[in-house]
Amino acid sequence: MSTTTKLKHTLQKALLVSGLATGSLFAQNTLTMTDNPVAAMLDSLANQKVLEKALLKPVYPKVNKYKYAVDSVPRFEDFVYENRLAKLDATSPFDLVYNPHVKGFIELYAVRKRELVSRMMGLSQLYYPMFEEVFDKHNIPLELKHLAVIESALNPNARSRCGATGLWQFMYPTGKMYGLNVNSYIDERSDVYKATEAAAEYLKSLYGMFGDWQMVLAAYNAGPGTISKAIRRSGGKKTYWEIRPYLPLETQAYVPAFIAANYVMNYPTEHNIYASTPRKTYFEVDTAVVKESMTFNQISSALDISIEEIAYFNPQYRKSEIPAGGNCLTLPKAKIGTFLSNETEIYAAIKSQHLVASESTMAVKEVQKTHTVRSGEKLGTIARKYGVTIADLKSWNYIGKKGIKAGKKLIVYVKQDVAAPANQVAKTDTPKAPQTNLATKDTTTGSQKLALKSSSDGVKIHKVKKGETLYGISKKYNVSVDKLIEINGLKKNPQLLMGQKIKLVS
Repeated sequence: MSTTTKLKHTLQKALLVSGLATGSLFAQNTLTMTDNPVAAMLDSLANQKVLEKALLKPVYPKVNKYKYAVDSVPRFEDFVYENRLAKLDATSPFDLVYNPHVKGFIELYAVRKRELVSRMMGLSQLYYPMFEEVFDKHNIPLELKHLAVIESALNPNARSRCGATGLWQFMYPTGKMYGLNVNSYIDERSDVYKATEAAAEYLKSLYGMFGDWQMVLAAYNAGPGTISKAIRRSGGKKTYWEIRPYLPLETQAYVPAFIAANYVMNYPTEHNIYASTPRKTYFEVDTAVVKESMTFNQISSALDISIEEIAYFNPQYRKSEIPAGGNCLTLPKAKIGTFLSNETEIYAAIKSQHLVASESTMAVKEVQKTHTVRSGEKLGTIARKYGVTIADLKSWNYIGKKGIKAGKKLIVYVKQDVAAPANQVAKTDTPKAPQTNLATKDTTTGSQKLALKSSSDGVKIHKVKKGETLYGISKKYNVSVDKLIEINGLKKNPQLLMGQKIKLVS
């Protein structure tokens, strides 16, 4: 460590000891957890159902380097933390100092939330290589990858109480400023690659304003205007620790949290923390450009992959549908290979399905409704009432961690059957949609078939509604499931598509 750096660290410690860092979130080295956004983001990992299948339990070595028991929670003296951070600091443009504020966050990560840190480490194997690639391209410090740890706990679906969204927690105006599109179908703040590119551009811009990476971190959290105001109030000071007493409480904790995140992500085994095992890492996934609109249900049927896994790799799509216009589909490499090999057939099958649906004298229209929450109502109850999901309700409305209260008004989009325009009514001389039965070429993985059938005259047809199953249809019409599978050319336990037509007699 250089003499200049030692003097800087000595000055920072002196400021802390002298009590100049007033308004801290700490007291006697203990972090006050009330409304702490870092802890809240960690907690969000515990409630993400989409992660349950994506992350397996951590694998503990039978004999680890430090001979810890599986349930051991190591703690260390201050000088150990200080020495470890000094090693990281020697090769970092950040001042990775150790002090009581940093210690509080180290204990948060390594003691109180260690199981969630394990999940976060599993997610890092999917996201960190991409972060490093983007940051290297923009020539900014690679350590900034840990910024996403304190922003979102590496949860691309994270949403703060004030509406910041995605891995990098962009607010709507800032996201728009950096080219992130947000509409009813897509929120690019949750697009892992596009949001990381936007974050890199924003961080570079902040560094151009302040010329100090600690100040950049503070500005990322509080906004450059707040930092400029704190500089004026401090009498023109230019370093983070000098202006810290004049910053909002959340920002006072922000840089210590970043330092602690750097520490725990570099020294997890020393704390007996092992990563959850991700089903796929960064190097096992790929992307393809989708030329036409398609739903997650259609992708699932065509590629034999669960809807949950599609949602996990594509968190930017808000309605489980990829709209037309050159948007990307991210999936494991084998599935992307199957998609590209069968791309023409998949588009043709989906188009055929749309033609069949258009022959009906009824059309489906999405109608916006307002639901006023009654006393005792829960999100699940409301979702079932309107035939939507809880995730839909959350994407259409801001719902905080305390849930919903009586009297709150919720926006709900409901699909309703309405009379189709006259030019869409089936005509006797109009040819039926061709019978298409697409089997993907990936026979080694037992890919499912995307069965899209047309009806013929004199055959009774049932049009599949949202959420219906073949078993439910069989009970409704007193026809066996096996018979329905046989006469419709379906696979065993098929996943039906809304609008699909099912023959009821052979």
